[in-house]
Amino acid sequence: MKTETIEYKDGDVTLRGYLAYDEKKSGKRPGVLVMPEAFGLGEHAKKRAERLAELGYVAFAGDPYGDGIEVSSLPEAMKLATPLFTDPAKLRKRGRAAFDRLASVPQTDGGRLAAIGFCMGGTFSLELARDGAPLKGIVSFHGGLQTQRPAEAGKVKAKILVCTGADDTMIPFEQVTAFETEMKNAGVDWQVIVYGGAKHSFTNPNSDSIGMPGIGYNKLVDARSWRSMANFFEEIFAA
Repeated sequence: MKTETIEYKDGDVTLRGYLAYDEKKSGKRPGVLVMPEAFGLGEHAKKRAERLAELGYVAFAGDPYGDGIEVSSLPEAMKLATPLFTDPAKLRKRGRAAFDRLASVPQTDGGRLAAIGFCMGGTFSLELARDGAPLKGIVSFHGGLQTQRPAEAGKVKAKILVCTGADDTMIPFEQVTAFETEMKNAGVDWQVIVYGGAKHSFTNPNSDSIGMPGIGYNKLVDARSWRSMANFFEEIFAA
């Protein structure tokens, strides 16, 4: 497997993403953008990119903050994430920069692109879809579903799969139902899978170390949601 750190730009901000693909495979193949949790581009998102490469995709894990910054505490993460979440245009532009970099990779089939994201990264992916990015599909894993700019009818090109936890106190039931109503009103092809017993950040084995009641890893749900994503990708990339 070929992996490398690649610099790209969002205006005057230098970003450092992580590219992974099977260099032994010839020809172009679907590309998948991976957006990380609020802690920045770290091991979790990079490993997911590598797993996607093993499935035959070109995977690019984006850098949400610049310079490959990664922090270890939740207060530090929220300090970095807040300026993006309070400015939807900035958030979408940052996501587009990573999306465009993935599309420019020679091995990527520019007509077959998707995005996935974890926690904050799930929100990134949803905002790309709402912004009308030319995506076949997006998958949000325990991502925030709220938005300041709801999807407009006819604008969303991507099919959407949301994987969320029933015990995720950071993504309450009311937020899920509001998202479903938003998607219905916009005429989007969408799915929401709610996993019983799953808390926030259920895909990250290190999430238990945060020490918050509504956050924790769930090995079974991690595996189930990944299989759901794999099946979803087989569907959207079949053409």
